[in-house]
Amino acid sequence: MEKLIIGSHVSFTQEEGLLGSVKEALSYGENTFMFYTGAPQNTIRGKIDENKTIEAQKLMKENHIDINDVIIHAPYIINLANNKDEDKFNFAVNFLKQELKRAQTLGIKKVVLHPGSHVGLGVEIGLKNIIKGLNLVLDEKTGPIICLETMAGKGTELGKTFEEIKTIIEGTQNSQRLMVCLDTCHLNDAGYNVQNFDELLDNFDKIIGLDKIACIHINDSKNSLGAHKDRHENIGLGTIGFENLIKIIYHEKLKEVPKILETPYISKDGGKDRTYPPYKKEIEMIRQKKYNENLLEDIRKYYSKL
Repeated sequence: MEKLIIGSHVSFTQEEGLLGSVKEALSYGENTFMFYTGAPQNTIRGKIDENKTIEAQKLMKENHIDINDVIIHAPYIINLANNKDEDKFNFAVNFLKQELKRAQTLGIKKVVLHPGSHVGLGVEIGLKNIIKGLNLVLDEKTGPIICLETMAGKGTELGKTFEEIKTIIEGTQNSQRLMVCLDTCHLNDAGYNVQNFDELLDNFDKIIGLDKIACIHINDSKNSLGAHKDRHENIGLGTIGFENLIKIIYHEKLKEVPKILETPYISKDGGKDRTYPPYKKEIEMIRQKKYNENLLEDIRKYYSKL
């Protein structure tokens, strides 16, 4: 049987903490998961419940979820590339440090980070700022790993090329604590042809090295190649396509790498009110390696019966 480490973004509430995240992941049939320790748009964070964390870790062991495969995603608002306001830059550095401490408290080893946006400062200065910030954050040789996410290149986003990520890694003193999170939608939107994934991987290996891939966000894309828009689509409904995503998910060189779905929630009636997480049905489809043409309808039917 082929090895598959697959999960999705799940919630992390103040009441249930990590225990609630594990329960949600199990309800989708997952053997890993990713979560934010609070809302991704802000830095409000509550106290971590030690007892709930111990319960969560026990539940993971019972259900063969390796905590080393579980991911925290840092909030979007951390921007190490922008030092126009020194106070805001220092706040971003200090908050990311706190996020790594929260990860350590929870027993999580990997934290995904959007590298940042240079907001008009230019690519070179933006990359230097990220390196400066990471050197301040990763001031110790050991601790949770930061996984730099490959970005779509929307606006002034950095991390849109492998070369930019390489520059960040090489400039960071404790670079053993830096790895990479590939995002299939972002790669497509940045201009990398994920439909020729072997070539893409060879290119990544030459520039950065396959041993630096910590996790992969599996998302289809609403956009054409090189659109620089970053709009995720449900598996098989976008421009990347089901067969291409299956090849990535089951790629021999990546079988030990956790795959995380961040696909859009589904609305009740096709409207804007997106209520239903698609992950259970998408993961069933991925495990079966067979595209479900009625995916969205099946997701709605499943939740209407609960």
